[in-house]
Amino acid sequence: MGDDSAGASTSETLLNRVRSPVDREAWNEFVDRYGPRIYGWCRRWGLQEADAEDVTQDVLLRLATKMRSFAYDPSRSFRGWLRTLTHHAWSDFLQNRRRGGESSGDIEIAQALEQIEARDDLTRRLDEEFTHALFEEASARVRLRVRGHTWEAFRLTALEGLSAAEVGARLGMRVATVFVARSKVQKMLHDEVRKLDESRGA
Repeated sequence: MGDDSAGASTSETLLNRVRSPVDREAWNEFVDRYGPRIYGWCRRWGLQEADAEDVTQDVLLRLATKMRSFAYDPSRSFRGWLRTLTHHAWSDFLQNRRRGGESSGDIEIAQALEQIEARDDLTRRLDEEFTHALFEEASARVRLRVRGHTWEAFRLTALEGLSAAEVGARLGMRVATVFVARSKVQKMLHDEVRKLDESRGA
């Protein structure tokens, strides 16, 4: 029931679309999805608001530029490619800062962000957003393939934290059936996330 057209909103597809310099809609989606993660990273590493906004824009542009030139290895997962891409964009950003005749404030920014811990923190934040996008897409696909009460049993137990007994009473299901429904949906989600993370000709 869920065909490939349902994957049009996945982060993988979005990141591929950003590789086209003429797709302004993709760029706007990219900024909306990943910009807050990068901005939060900037603030985490001590940048003031104005500097954080400048750095966020710079890193976003460098990521987009790298996407258009950095070779994708189909033997790796898309997530692995994104991590490598982030490392390269981070390195380019720092090199540009060093070349640019920085003020003392710029030097302090570079010193904060050139730490390996800062790089790994940026990678983790972008990876989390990518994972979130995959989960959203996988959820949309799985919901099309299961009955409504099966999805609700999963959602209420796994996402809302209700007990199987509470969910059973609410949905008119036996506790054992609630556990079966949750397990079934979890497996389906796992399989969908794995599929989405694999190469599809990026």
